[in-house]
Amino acid sequence: MEKILDRISREVMDAFEACGYDASYGRTGISNRPDLCEYQCNGAMAAKKVYQKAPIAIAQEVAEKLQGNPVFAEAGAVNPGFLNLRVSGQFLADYLLRMQADAHLSVEKAKEPKTIIVDYGGPNVAKPLHVGHLRSAIIGESVKRIARFAGHRVIGDVHLGDWGLQMGLIITEVRRRQPELVYFDETFEGEYPKEAPFTISELEEIYPTASEKSKTDSAYREEALEATARLQDGVRGYRALWQHILDVSVADLKRNYANLNVEFDIWKKESDAQPYIAQMAKDMQDAGYAYLDQGALIVDVREERDTKEVPPCIILKSDGAALYTTTDLATIVDRMRTYHPDEIIYLADKRQEMHFTQVFRCARKTKLVDENTGLKFLGFGTMNGRDGKPFKTREGGVMRLETLIADINDEMYKKIMENHEADAEEARETAKLVGLSAIKYGDLSNQASKDYIFDVDKFTSFEGNTGPYILYTIVRIKSILGKHRAGGGSVGTGGILQPAGAGEKDLMMALVKFNSVTEQAYQEVAPHRICAFLYDLANAFNHFYHETRILAEEDAAQRESWLELLELTRRVLETGIDLLGFSAPERM
Repeated sequence: MEKILDRISREVMDAFEACGYDASYGRTGISNRPDLCEYQCNGAMAAKKVYQKAPIAIAQEVAEKLQGNPVFAEAGAVNPGFLNLRVSGQFLADYLLRMQADAHLSVEKAKEPKTIIVDYGGPNVAKPLHVGHLRSAIIGESVKRIARFAGHRVIGDVHLGDWGLQMGLIITEVRRRQPELVYFDETFEGEYPKEAPFTISELEEIYPTASEKSKTDSAYREEALEATARLQDGVRGYRALWQHILDVSVADLKRNYANLNVEFDIWKKESDAQPYIAQMAKDMQDAGYAYLDQGALIVDVREERDTKEVPPCIILKSDGAALYTTTDLATIVDRMRTYHPDEIIYLADKRQEMHFTQVFRCARKTKLVDENTGLKFLGFGTMNGRDGKPFKTREGGVMRLETLIADINDEMYKKIMENHEADAEEARETAKLVGLSAIKYGDLSNQASKDYIFDVDKFTSFEGNTGPYILYTIVRIKSILGKHRAGGGSVGTGGILQPAGAGEKDLMMALVKFNSVTEQAYQEVAPHRICAFLYDLANAFNHFYHETRILAEEDAAQRESWLELLELTRRVLETGIDLLGFSAPERM
């Protein structure tokens, strides 16, 4: 469905052309002075030099040509040559009727769908999720949903950290504690136990203990390095133990991500990339892209246009060991062979920008990706406490993600119970939905690259630019529609009439922006665009609601029109929050 701004521009461009001017001067934009007009065209000023004519004269000609055009209620020229426009109520109503009849709410699906991989999450096994994992999960999930809504085939990959010294440390500590386990018996040839010899709680204690020991005990560290090497060499017992670590960790990760309403399509791991490394390194060297420097295999990735130093990409260290960069490159090899993506989007802390600059340049230079494959890094800022420092527990430690979620849910439960009497069990379920909206909207309403303050009081408020406010608006609409239906009425039997007042027109004007906003959010990889739209739409609805007696309206056609407008508003709001990764309760 054509975006409303495109339609308006088309009408103005036709008018410019009909007046003898180039149509391109008719491109129109949203006015930054809504008190004066809704849309504005400044093309007459640009046409001045070409046509040697006063801009106001050109604008007046075009405005005159637009008189009687059913798209516009007003078209006027003002000095020094602006063309001010207001759309007609009937045009708006007709546009919304087509939007209402469209299953995708006026959003056109991609004519040439891409295959896109979104790499987000990035947790390490055997470690609990903490608040540092929050932004990647929340932003990545929304980016995935927005791209899917745009019509693309999107694959979300958690990209687990499951390789390297951390595995050797865990295996070493388990061996120190339980040397009798069959995994350490090199003569054992039978099947290993199906049950892991540790729980997730024990595993989460084992790793930090082992990590601390390795910092002060050189013999312990050497043992861990040997265990890592033996694991990577394929020793049966170590591989079986590693699989237990994965199984226990992934089960816990899936539970925690489910609490965030985050789902990954594939659970690929760093270890999945290992089989590609040796051949990849050989191919790079054979093709002359990589060379040895002090024993290390490197690829130069600096470019003439660089304004700061971009270090070479180290493929293999002098001892032959692979690095984080190597694994990322080998993962690209795996993805290109398995999924043939048109684009790969990476979500990570913005401080990793140089790493991804090196990886992307190396991947292109060494032909790991096709010429047209998009590689995009979305770096996000830090989630800080009110003191402006990275968010911590009251004791100063790193807060577990499930603790943060539980705290927010408790806060929402208290607010729900304070506002009105409610069934405790239902209130708990509602608190989870509202709490999730507080966390996700609080994050996503900020531009991803910026640091932000995680303010619990602000984010859980039912007023202002918050998730609970958006949900409260949706529930209010559901309540009105529910009362109407409970009284024997129905919605969807009439049509949407042209606006009867300014508040109603403002609501309509907010709704028609949905397709352009979702397109912009997809193109810019910017979920905060959706948030800003939802907040404006919720405000427009609430202003309309407070000035309109909807159910008490005696004119049946008018009442039906308003109810259909409400139903469309609900659909748009609920579609919007789904793109952000949360949903609304029936009651609050």
